[in-house]
Amino acid sequence: MVHFALAVGGFAIGTTEFATMSLLPYFARDLGITVPTAGHAISAYALGVVLGAPLIAVLAARIPRRDLLIGLMLIFALANGLTGLVPSYSWMLALRFISGLPHGAYFGVAMLVAASLVSEERRAAAAARVLMGLTVATIIGVPCAEWLGQAIGWRWGFGMVAALSLLTASLVALYAPHQPPPDDASPMTELGALRNRDVLLTLAIGAIGFGGLFSVYTYLANTLLSVTHVREGLVPLVFAVFGAGMMSGLMIVPGFAQGRLMTTAGWLLVWFAATLTLYTFAVGHLWFIMLSVFAIGLGGALGPVLQTRLMDVAGEAQTLAAALNHSAFNVANALGPFLGGIAIAHGLGLASTGLVGAGLALSGLIIWAIALNLQR
Repeated sequence: MVHFALAVGGFAIGTTEFATMSLLPYFARDLGITVPTAGHAISAYALGVVLGAPLIAVLAARIPRRDLLIGLMLIFALANGLTGLVPSYSWMLALRFISGLPHGAYFGVAMLVAASLVSEERRAAAAARVLMGLTVATIIGVPCAEWLGQAIGWRWGFGMVAALSLLTASLVALYAPHQPPPDDASPMTELGALRNRDVLLTLAIGAIGFGGLFSVYTYLANTLLSVTHVREGLVPLVFAVFGAGMMSGLMIVPGFAQGRLMTTAGWLLVWFAATLTLYTFAVGHLWFIMLSVFAIGLGGALGPVLQTRLMDVAGEAQTLAAALNHSAFNVANALGPFLGGIAIAHGLGLASTGLVGAGLALSGLIIWAIALNLQR
């Protein structure tokens, strides 16, 4: 029940993070802005995650984990509820930034709580269970938000996220164990993660290598409508296929990763590079693009693999390192759409986001090779 409660929070966060991308054409039209400009709202959310995760992890070092999780979800509910009421693009940017602040700290603390309840060899699977909520969001939450956006307006999608966040806060209060912070917990202890070479390199792998997924995902709805020429009703189905790929990866990969975390991470980056390249040539046909996004989604297992790697190398700075992992992934969330938007704006077309993503995956692989060499 604890893992389930934490996964519901992942479902809420995943729904707002990914649904914002799928709803992008609708709120761009409603707020009177271009699609590349609307993409900045996604980058604003990612920036909130990047800044909020380390800040909250350090300042909240002495707060019991259950209390911190409840507080983060209440803030998340308020910010997303207000997002559904924004009157202008500037308010949208501000509230997306605020919505992002609790994201990384929630996932970081939730994964530590989940891992604390299982044996050491099952930590990657426990982290994957929390992320499973995010993955289910890509299968159910995002298509539901997309459907709401088409049927009654994009604002209702954010209202749905606010309700899910309140549900998470209630479930965590009911089921999560009370875990007081360690006696030596302090902001300075957590800041020790920033002096750890292995922590920083692991974060860099996620920040760069995962960007390719977001480069494609952000503009997937526009690609389906403008390049693949599918009808709007099929767009949620393709997003659900992407989510099914992510869920499959989270169910399969962690079982092979224990004891081989760095090797698994390397192969996942190679997988990203290959599948993102193929995406560029698959956009003209619905069945090919569905197979392509399913394959890209499988690479989402990189998240719990790197999270478990951080548990091994972070020492006493577990909370900050865990939170920074989600900052790193949201650097990727900002970097991928930003570079993809540049490629589109320079006339390379929506399909070029696949090649942009492959370049990011290969860049992450270079950092992985440096980290592996230094480890040896």
